[in-house]
Amino acid sequence: MRTAIIMGSTSDLAKVEPAVKILKDYGVTVDVRCLSAHRAHLGLSTFIEEANNNGTEVIITAAGMAAALPGVVASQTVLPVIGVPLSGSVLDGMDALMSIVQMPSGIPVATVAINGSKNAAYLALQIMANKHSEIKEKLLAERVDMEKAAMEANASVIEQFK
Repeated sequence: MRTAIIMGSTSDLAKVEPAVKILKDYGVTVDVRCLSAHRAHLGLSTFIEEANNNGTEVIITAAGMAAALPGVVASQTVLPVIGVPLSGSVLDGMDALMSIVQMPSGIPVATVAINGSKNAAYLALQIMANKHSEIKEKLLAERVDMEKAAMEANASVIEQFK
């Protein structure tokens, strides 16, 4: 069970760390790289080729502003690519969101919310759960826990307003 997370800049690290933690908590090997699509394209292509051949099942990409990284990665692999648009510019991540979500036909990138690395990790896990029953079981158990917590919160609200 292996994923890759690629960010375009080291300034993005704090925004992808939650995804790394979630994936590792599920026992997934996570290869994390900082490879700009614009400034390190040869290193990026080399890493994508490694991912294509080392058992990587999903690639998460995080980028802001022009956010070319997810599309460049998707153009070099048929592995599922998840794009995480990042805030940080004057447009507060909307520029990155629009860039990532507007991929041409045949080169899709699944896109999560701005700064949504946690959901990118969960989406990667759901993709891998089709092949790995241990991930599927843990995801289902976590959903039960989430429902329980939500129902406890509901009960608390009901009690507060009796």
